[in-house]
Amino acid sequence: MDNATIADRRQLRRKLTFWRIAAVVIALAGIFIAASWGRKDMGAIDHIARVKISGIIQDDAELLERLDGIARNDRVKALVVTISSPGGTTYGGEVLYKALRKVAEKKPVVSDVRTLAASAGYMIATAGDTIIAGESSITGSIGVLFQYPQMKDLMDKIGVSLEEIKSAPLKAEPSPFHPASEDAKAMIRAMVMDSYDWFVDLVAERRKLPRADVVRLADGSIFTGRQALKNKLVDTLGGPEAIRAYLDGRKVAADLPFVDYEATNQSGFPFLGGSSMREFARSVLGLPLDLQPALEKLTGEKLFLDGLVSVWQVDRD
Repeated sequence: MDNATIADRRQLRRKLTFWRIAAVVIALAGIFIAASWGRKDMGAIDHIARVKISGIIQDDAELLERLDGIARNDRVKALVVTISSPGGTTYGGEVLYKALRKVAEKKPVVSDVRTLAASAGYMIATAGDTIIAGESSITGSIGVLFQYPQMKDLMDKIGVSLEEIKSAPLKAEPSPFHPASEDAKAMIRAMVMDSYDWFVDLVAERRKLPRADVVRLADGSIFTGRQALKNKLVDTLGGPEAIRAYLDGRKVAADLPFVDYEATNQSGFPFLGGSSMREFARSVLGLPLDLQPALEKLTGEKLFLDGLVSVWQVDRD
């Protein structure tokens, strides 16, 4: 094969690569534009917004912005929050709870408890004007948790030590490098119990229950939907029909369509870092652009939670 033929083939290969990439970009842009126009069209008519909250709950600025937009949108006549979550950070649950209550000041909010809405997941559910659960849904686990690793035994085995000088005994406590002192444990427990009391008071207020009854239920126990109904932690057992029936009682027209308000980073538009673009980059470039999901699969999302958490840990020993 002569040099001219080789050069021609290389040039052809470069042109093919360019047009393949251009076709992918154009296709993704078209999908994004079509989806955007679809959302605009649906936003131009009265509808019921639906937001899904799933997985580990953390401080999510994008979700808070979505909820604020729903609260301000006069075309949204009600909000249905579908929850499938074991909980997460206590603060993450707190800010979502407050955001949902702001929506509820302007329009009905229904908490739709699916497979699991425990701990901070249940905290969020209490923000709804009504809580609807399945008979076998899992909910409850009212409580707060603070965990920290202890590495001293491992460090002793491998002959590694850590020296420190600090301004006061409780600075940077508890530490993973030495057992916590009694004063450190007391400090953390006081913080945990303060957040626990706030959680209990919130449930008592929202469920209109005596505080003593909530304390009895708030020992970390989980409940089925049937048990939760008996204990007045949910209002109704059912699904879509029960949601429609409740909204009908709140004067929300039965023929209004549901519109899913999804995270903007799920659009797949390349310049917004959508999941489709990440997958494209992985397949074409072979780059591990986001290592956290892989680590979460190996170790569990709870590894990435810091501070106080309200989470039901089904795999706890």
